[in-house]
Amino acid sequence: MIKLVFPLRRRSDMTREEFQTYWRETHAPLVTKHAEVLGIERYVQVHTRDDAVSQSIRAARGGPEPFDGVAEIWFASLDVIAEAGQRPGGAEAARALVEDERNFIDLERSPVWLAEEFEFVAPTG
Repeated sequence: MIKLVFPLRRRSDMTREEFQTYWRETHAPLVTKHAEVLGIERYVQVHTRDDAVSQSIRAARGGPEPFDGVAEIWFASLDVIAEAGQRPGGAEAARALVEDERNFIDLERSPVWLAEEFEFVAPTG
């Protein structure tokens, strides 16, 4: 399984609440709509919390400002990702997602990469 990891920073003209609402209520349905043609197996949004516990953990580590959230998108293989643009409607679907991302994500400050997950602690049966 290959995971696309996308830590997100919101556009400067949006509050975190506006960003997260748009991401959850507008962008997520768009990803869902295009998931099959793009070969997406799983899509998860991890929304940053702005509370005292989060701030305390960050401060104790001397960490930078947090991202506003992280998108995780699972694919069966690198081949599935490479072939997505070749499928009928694939290039259009990918383009639609990027166009919508511009509505709420500061793309220049939001890195993205492909990763492989190694699990060390997990729930048992």
